[in-house]
Amino acid sequence: MKNKQLLKNKTIQQLQPNQDLKKGEVIVSVKDLEVQFSLRKLTLTAIRNVSIDLYKNETLAIVGESGSGKSVFTKCLIGMLDENGKISNGSIEYSGVDLATFKTNEEWLNVRGKRISTIFQDPMTSLNPLRRIGSQITEVIRLHRGFDKESAIEEAVKLLERVGITDARSRFNDYPFQYSGGMRQRVVIAIALACQPDILICDEPTTALDVTIQSQILQLINSLKDEYGFTVIFITHDLGVVAEVADRVAVMYAGQFVEVGTVNDIYYDPRHPYTWALLSSLPQLGAKDEELFSIIGTPPSLFNKLEGDAFAQRSNVAMEIDFVKEPPMFKISDTHYAKTWLLDPRAPKVERPTIIGEISKRVSEIYKGSDEK
Repeated sequence: MKNKQLLKNKTIQQLQPNQDLKKGEVIVSVKDLEVQFSLRKLTLTAIRNVSIDLYKNETLAIVGESGSGKSVFTKCLIGMLDENGKISNGSIEYSGVDLATFKTNEEWLNVRGKRISTIFQDPMTSLNPLRRIGSQITEVIRLHRGFDKESAIEEAVKLLERVGITDARSRFNDYPFQYSGGMRQRVVIAIALACQPDILICDEPTTALDVTIQSQILQLINSLKDEYGFTVIFITHDLGVVAEVADRVAVMYAGQFVEVGTVNDIYYDPRHPYTWALLSSLPQLGAKDEELFSIIGTPPSLFNKLEGDAFAQRSNVAMEIDFVKEPPMFKISDTHYAKTWLLDPRAPKVERPTIIGEISKRVSEIYKGSDEK
């Protein structure tokens, strides 16, 4: 028993600081990650052999339909999988340790909140409605940074001011119900920043807000990222939001990243049929009197072992090989990769949807219309 405790403590102590990392250097490296859930004696494989590197001070947007595995993937970084879930294969290298080997809350205490923080879609998920706003922020500061009570209060007020809460000192003792939805989300951002994390996970943080407040929150996250130098993982199903916040985009489908690239790669040179479908269904890019595109069918069941390309059943450009053999991740450029047999040199040339070839023109028209207003 003592040996197990010593081994666990040794693992925790191996966490290294990341202050010396320069912008653009790898801060997290995920290799061959697989996540499974046990449900009614069946096994659901929610994440299927995913590999990706995350870089210092970048914003990586993870996009895809509901159920594609976006939130499950990020929960692996903070040890918040449901009790019936487990990392069944792969590694998550961060600060000199493999997070995939962590099993207990004691191990995660030095990571969750302190080194990797999360902002959820509904701020009330993170806020205790029965406690004052100020006490919720100071508790985090004192627990993880060792401040005394007075110093923690001053730091909390500064954080509230920095995230745009007016009269922060006078509103310090308010309860969450006394704040609007947008203000509550700002408070959650302040709590997430209280420990000065390396990585901030934003799990659809603007979905419940109106368009104006949504834009303000996105701008706030971007400015804080530049100021504090942390890395952002932004989960969303809205590719329109991605254009405002992301440096890179990872398109997720059926528990795998099927295309990864810079924003320009994904918007102006997408290669995977699923990415084409997502972009084609964007209302912002629709033309007048043009029927809005919708993706046919539904994602495959992850209870079953998938053969071939998981998107093949819903794709109108699928080839025979797509139904029998899983495609590798093809390299298009140093920044751009896609998991589709269409990139194999032997594949026939396929015409992309019309809207994909017109994205640049349609985006220009959108901005032109905004300028005229």
